[in-house]
Amino acid sequence: MNYTAEAPAAWDPAFAGAENCLLSSDQCVIRAQHYFVKGLIEIPVIGSDDVFSWGVWVSLRRENFSRAADLWDRPGREAEKPYFGWLTTDLTAYSTTTLNLKTHVHTRPVGERPFIELEPTDHPLAVEQRTGITLDRVREIAAAVLHSSRSEQQ
Repeated sequence: MNYTAEAPAAWDPAFAGAENCLLSSDQCVIRAQHYFVKGLIEIPVIGSDDVFSWGVWVSLRRENFSRAADLWDRPGREAEKPYFGWLTTDLTAYSTTTLNLKTHVHTRPVGERPFIELEPTDHPLAVEQRTGITLDRVREIAAAVLHSSRSEQQ
């Protein structure tokens, strides 16, 4: 019920080890100019208590990234107001690109990934977040992700 991207779309494996670049499981910096956090787009599964989630990367302004980093291990951080960001994960299960969708990053308690709220547009991902998806749609997504993973390995 969860698929995750290992890095933002802008990340290049050649950046690994560079002094001004960082890729951790939660944060990413590219050339000390581009800043990203990982969060979850959660989609209710209709007719159940389940939630499907996409682990995605969102770009933040440097100031917001610094603020989020300062609060990373601080209890009560969930009181922080949401940060604006741009989705930087291309989810190939959608026919229309998901890159650069507008988001709001909601900080959660320490140890929990941020909740990524998409701007309410007519993009299929935003619609699914608002209205939920069926279990059949979860199966479609799983098949698309599996197919995509196999294509990348060839």
